[in-house]
Amino acid sequence: MLFLLFSFFFFSLSSYSQCAMCRAALESEESGVKAEGINDGIVYLMVIPYVLVAAAGYAIYKIRYAKKEEH
Repeated sequence: MLFLLFSFFFFSLSSYSQCAMCRAALESEESGVKAEGINDGIVYLMVIPYVLVAAAGYAIYKIRYAKKEEH
């Protein structure tokens, strides 16, 4: 398992973060408005899983400690 984890880190391939059409559109625009929009979208998509995990963790915490307080 540990070997597999290290192999993902040390033998990863380079990849581009967007499709060719998005990349061309972002590189051709000089004002950077589209690039800012893309970056905002990426941040939005990154935040949602963390919020869901935090909410699930909080719910589990409340359920576990509410049961301990009843005893």
